[in-house]
Amino acid sequence: MPEKLSPYASYGEKLIRLFARLLFTGKAYSLGELSRSLGCSKQTVLRLIEDIRRSFGAEIEEHTEGRQKYYRIRRHLGSLPAMSLSYSEIEVLLMCQAFARHLLGRSLFGEATAALEKNLALIRPGGAPEMTHFTSYTPGSIDYSAHEASIRTLLNAMEQHLVCTVTYRSLTAWRAKTFSIMPLKIFSHHDTVYLCARYAGKPGQPHRTREYDPLLAIHRIRGVELTDRPFVFPPDFDFEHIFNRNFGIIKQAAFEVEVEFSAQAARYVSERTWSPDQKVWETRDGRVRLIFSASSRSELLAWLLSFGAEARLIRPAELIDEIRETLARMQRHYAPGA
Repeated sequence: MPEKLSPYASYGEKLIRLFARLLFTGKAYSLGELSRSLGCSKQTVLRLIEDIRRSFGAEIEEHTEGRQKYYRIRRHLGSLPAMSLSYSEIEVLLMCQAFARHLLGRSLFGEATAALEKNLALIRPGGAPEMTHFTSYTPGSIDYSAHEASIRTLLNAMEQHLVCTVTYRSLTAWRAKTFSIMPLKIFSHHDTVYLCARYAGKPGQPHRTREYDPLLAIHRIRGVELTDRPFVFPPDFDFEHIFNRNFGIIKQAAFEVEVEFSAQAARYVSERTWSPDQKVWETRDGRVRLIFSASSRSELLAWLLSFGAEARLIRPAELIDEIRETLARMQRHYAPGA
């Protein structure tokens, strides 16, 4: 029998979490989003929705966009009481706030702190969690304080579904380029904040399908302007399906990888998920074999080299040749008299 996706939460806890999310946010969530957030199957989510309808008499609306089915509870203005956060909820938010401090920038971090302090005042005296229990390690991180205006404009555009004109300089470009986009999702990866978007084209021109959607590092955006051009959120856009399927933020054709790790790196590797379809097993001499899927050769190469002699690539064969060439160039850097 397969292991439950979230074995530590009871059915009742999931039912309450689902009901609270639909009731208090008033937003529509896809079946896939609810399944991932609750850590259970889509069939379980459907059972939970039906139980909420029967037990609470809630009017849960459902509609279909593309291939996705969405659910929401329509809220009536003034029907919900003002509620403060619980001790446990604030503690979790304090942890999230501290861990994301270097990704927020000074102004956004200040707003997050002020919001939490307002709720701390509602907890009984002496019972509020400490704000000093959590922090983050920041060496090598990017200061996003200078990019808060861009982030706010992008958030505004996503809320209103408006096209943006961005000026962007990529890592390898000599100068910045300006183009129009439909901003879809802001996310973080390895202490860097990215914007996933789609090209909007020029007004009056037919939409042209491109091989890859633009993936923009927020700190490389030189300017963002909000236009009055509305866009329809693409019904086929599914962030989890696009990005969290395999190793690598750059999305090219996926390929299978097999790597052997020595005992020193084996535990580190086996503790983590590199792709949802990965397979990990230990050999008799304490080494670990890892098979997973990747979509970016350059990211995979950098990741493998970060393990030094503790990792040995088994396949694909063409990437082994690329590692040999890279190691040869590195060796020349450190040759006597170089």
